[in-house]
Amino acid sequence: MNILDKIVADKRKEVELKKIILSTTQLEKHLLFERECTSLSNALQQSTTGIIAEHKRRSPSKSTINQNTNVGQVAKGYQNAGACGMSVLTDIKYFGGSLEDLLLARASVTMPLLRKEFIIDEFQIIEAKAYGADAILLIAAILSKTEIKMFSTFAKSLGLDVLLEVHNEEELHKSIMPSLDMLGVNNRNLKTFEVSLETSKTLSHIIPDDFVKVSESGISSIEAIKDLKDYGFQGFLIGENFMKTDKPGKSATEFINNLKA
Repeated sequence: MNILDKIVADKRKEVELKKIILSTTQLEKHLLFERECTSLSNALQQSTTGIIAEHKRRSPSKSTINQNTNVGQVAKGYQNAGACGMSVLTDIKYFGGSLEDLLLARASVTMPLLRKEFIIDEFQIIEAKAYGADAILLIAAILSKTEIKMFSTFAKSLGLDVLLEVHNEEELHKSIMPSLDMLGVNNRNLKTFEVSLETSKTLSHIIPDDFVKVSESGISSIEAIKDLKDYGFQGFLIGENFMKTDKPGKSATEFINNLKA
């Protein structure tokens, strides 16, 4: 069993336990559930930089990235830096995140927030809306075509944007459907954790222009972004590059200013 399979197996157990003690009706009563979402895909299309800055404490590939952050301060730093949006990891076991991180980020900023999670149940989409997310991530590697359609359609009915993440051509072909806003290419192989920007470049040619193209993982330089823009990418998800520093917001500011220059 590879790491992705382990994460999904644990996630199924986690969600089933949550559903025992918390109903969707209770989640729908949260104040933020009635909030009108801000479109992340629109923000990316209107931006000259396209940065989605991520909050991530740790990951399976690098056990510790930054355990000393205040998510609210990081969110404010990212917004002040001019990021288009913020990705918030909410997985506890493997990434050290939580739904409370999403809630605190929402309380701190007005920019679009992406709940980055291993979504395998509609319950998690209702959670995302209830805790202040504007967009959700769906991962093609762990979902069937039927599930992608079901989850993305449901998310859109709640007003959430949908970013669908793929790793190869096979995943891309099964995923293209009108209920998606953004198609993301993860440059990191989730089974081996090797990273290559060539993955984005290769798949860019077969992603329809109807979708906002987002490149994820392994982006650490201005040159990489400029290169990827030539392939039609409008969004660039960057986490570790900012989070490995003492002041992620300051790092994002310097990066975005250099990108604009």
